[in-house]
Amino acid sequence: MKRTESGLKWWVLIPVVAIVLALMLIHAQAETAQWVHARWVNDGDTIVLDDGRKVRYLGINTPEIDYERHRGQPYAYLAKRLNHKLVGRKKICIEYEQKKNDRYGRLLAYVFLVDGTFVNRQLLAKGYGYCYPSQQSGKYDAILLKTQREAMSAQAGIWRQWREPGKGAGYLGNKRSKRFHLVSCPNGKKISRKNRHHFKTMWDAFFAGYAPAKECINDQLGWRVP
Repeated sequence: MKRTESGLKWWVLIPVVAIVLALMLIHAQAETAQWVHARWVNDGDTIVLDDGRKVRYLGINTPEIDYERHRGQPYAYLAKRLNHKLVGRKKICIEYEQKKNDRYGRLLAYVFLVDGTFVNRQLLAKGYGYCYPSQQSGKYDAILLKTQREAMSAQAGIWRQWREPGKGAGYLGNKRSKRFHLVSCPNGKKISRKNRHHFKTMWDAFFAGYAPAKECINDQLGWRVP
């Protein structure tokens, strides 16, 4: 009888434990995700919320639009147009990683629509951007890279009519920062041997999930005007 009573007590506790775990999960999600409204779309990967906060999409980068004296890059306005179509004046869920803000004070987030559409991924799927990983692994790095590779294979967006830039000297990738540099770039030469990876082509570097280092690779990219 003692064993039976002990067993009954255990089964009674199961629903209680389940409720506690569910509440803990809800609390954790509340700390890393938030429902908001998008008020304005700046470009392909940046928006402004109703409360004035700026959100920079995590894990991706889209071509730059015109600013100051710099001419916009190919597909920049197509990326902005798609971003506006997806999130403009809509209720969205922004999900954070451990680092919530960049050096400009913008929120760093993954963006989801009410129907579950992953906005960051959609921009990559259309070929309107590329993976832009951080040094710390992100929860969606694998799916974003998979999506980019599919877009590259389908020659979608920026991957269409690709022309390999440069003179064949190759590129130096940093395994820690996940950025690649021109072989002649001073910062590329500073990469330690254990963190250095040599790519024959820019295409190979992108396919491996590396992003161009902006300090030495800006307009020297392989995509062409649509």
